[in-house]
Amino acid sequence: MSRKHPVVVITGSSGAGTSTVKKALEAIFYRQKINPVVVEGDSFHRYDREGMQRKVIEANQSGVNFSHFGEAANHFEKLEQLFRTYGETGGGQKRFYLHNEEEAQQHAERLGLAFDSGQFTPWEDIEPDTDLLFYEGLHGLVKTTSVDMTRYVDLKVGVVPVVNLEWIQKIHRDSAERGYSQDEVVDNILRRMPDYVKHITPQFSETDINFQRVATVDTSNPFIARDIPTLDESFVVIRFRKPDIRNTDFTNLLSMISGAFMSRRNTIVVPGGKMGMAMEIILTPIISDLIKRRNQA
Repeated sequence: MSRKHPVVVITGSSGAGTSTVKKALEAIFYRQKINPVVVEGDSFHRYDREGMQRKVIEANQSGVNFSHFGEAANHFEKLEQLFRTYGETGGGQKRFYLHNEEEAQQHAERLGLAFDSGQFTPWEDIEPDTDLLFYEGLHGLVKTTSVDMTRYVDLKVGVVPVVNLEWIQKIHRDSAERGYSQDEVVDNILRRMPDYVKHITPQFSETDINFQRVATVDTSNPFIARDIPTLDESFVVIRFRKPDIRNTDFTNLLSMISGAFMSRRNTIVVPGGKMGMAMEIILTPIISDLIKRRNQA
């Protein structure tokens, strides 16, 4: 961990709601005039879109488990190296994964190169004089026999829905946006499950703060759900690993967030529609403290 070059990680499975946390933190950075370097987890996948499709086909033919969640499909060692290097020097290297043609065109103009959707940009040095590193993705707190991301992270935040809600979101997204049939999505869920259990789930035991969305409507069979429960049809369970993290004032949180209540001494529950608000209230003083310590260092 680093006082002078703090590393902030938002980790969560696909469709978990990490984008909501990202927006909350971006608002905090803007208000406090913080200059972050933003790192996307997808950029540390080992294979581009075409390469990943080939590897999945090869794995299926060989009867081998292979998924985006697993170690074989990702540069865990490079991500750990980035966290370590940034904490020590404020530098390091990153790249971008191009999710669509718009992003491909944007980076093609920026770098003067030709790209297609699903490719990576070249590795680049991080811009100098940033205030902190902000990572958002699948694997920010992974621990294996060879890497341990947690050693180099100053603020660890997890975002995860209950698993049936996560599956509903994935089925609807992959069907509507990517043209997969429900059977194909279910096969994908089953294929990823060993890596999910091994690499994704354990991260949420490492988080300083965990945001878990729980639907208040029936999600008992996610494979027949007609729609995705809205935030207003949910609660968000916010668990603090240590109740006194950065002197969090639970009484103040309860008074500021209508409908909030404590379920345990280290857990506050808020209405789903208040999720973004709760994140900003909770994370603002923590980020302020990291920057204050950085300036003092």
